[in-house]
Amino acid sequence: MEKLETLWQSTALAHFEIGQIVMMLVGLGLLYLAIVKKFEPLLLLPIGFGAMLTNIPLAGFSEVGGLLHYVYEVGIGTGVFPLLIFMGVGAMTDFGALIANPRMLLLGAAAQFGIFATLLGAILLNYIPGLEFTLQDAAAIAIIGGADGPTAIFLASKLAPELLGTIAVAAYSYMALVPIIQPPIMKALTSKKEREIEMAQLRVVSKREKIIFPLAVLLMTILFLPTATPLVGMFCLGNLMKECGVVDRLSNTAQNELINIVTIFLGLAVGSKLSADKFLKAETLGILALGAVAFAIGTATGVIMAKIMNKYSKADINPLIGAAGVSAVPMAARVVNKVGLESNHHNFLLMHAMGPNVAGVLGSAVAAGILLALVGP
Repeated sequence: MEKLETLWQSTALAHFEIGQIVMMLVGLGLLYLAIVKKFEPLLLLPIGFGAMLTNIPLAGFSEVGGLLHYVYEVGIGTGVFPLLIFMGVGAMTDFGALIANPRMLLLGAAAQFGIFATLLGAILLNYIPGLEFTLQDAAAIAIIGGADGPTAIFLASKLAPELLGTIAVAAYSYMALVPIIQPPIMKALTSKKEREIEMAQLRVVSKREKIIFPLAVLLMTILFLPTATPLVGMFCLGNLMKECGVVDRLSNTAQNELINIVTIFLGLAVGSKLSADKFLKAETLGILALGAVAFAIGTATGVIMAKIMNKYSKADINPLIGAAGVSAVPMAARVVNKVGLESNHHNFLLMHAMGPNVAGVLGSAVAAGILLALVGP
């Protein structure tokens, strides 16, 4: 009988707690969204699986000596994984639409308003009993409004590592829900006539311009906001490798093998922070709610800025492209194109929307640098 008791105590079944079971179900839910609904599967799948692994009693995946513990410490604790992801994203990005129409930088900047509005919202949540966020916590939560997963993870790892799992899941969940969240906001803020506006074809951008652009962006960042150079610098490096045409092997590696490997471990590391004792708190609901508000505000301010620009611009600007100012590349641009085609079957906005979309990536990195400079350790 004693041996049977010892054997029973050596199983996970004997040690499961309600919170761990709940988080295992959350992990299964993320897997469902990734596999069945195809919402951000490249990241929600490893995050969901990591959440399941870290909540298995006695397995020790996230404890000192466990695989996920070292993956997290090496990749996220040091901030390396988000930076490598940014390099890969840079290698896959074409700045041609932004260079052809530099005014789109204004739309990328306007969409970041959601970040700073959420910063205020996170501070105000402290007035609700049971919720308590420091200024650093609030800044880490606010970056969800940029709809940029790697930036959110990078800033959270620096300012509020204990909230990393919740912030990462919120950021990637809302990125995955772009096709559901954005269209109602876009339609509510624009008339059918505005959505039907056709924009003039963009000019052809030379190779020289595409090579100079990432170098110019990096120089500006070094001079005016050095705290943003880790993210912006890696992004510009990836883009320069793509555009210069002399290191195709490096560019292809950054776009494929490297970013794929890092994505697997990044997802698992984030999932390792979804343990019951860290996730099942009142703060989690506050973070998820603020993330939704941040994303909605970012979408709305981008559209409103585009409406203002259209009013005072000589060339027509479809206000829908302002919604692409959030950093969800290229999903936000595709959503803009889809909504535009619904109103006018001849209205192809994809390339125009890519301008504010890539500007949003730079904008979220700059916003992260500002927050890091203001409230960082």
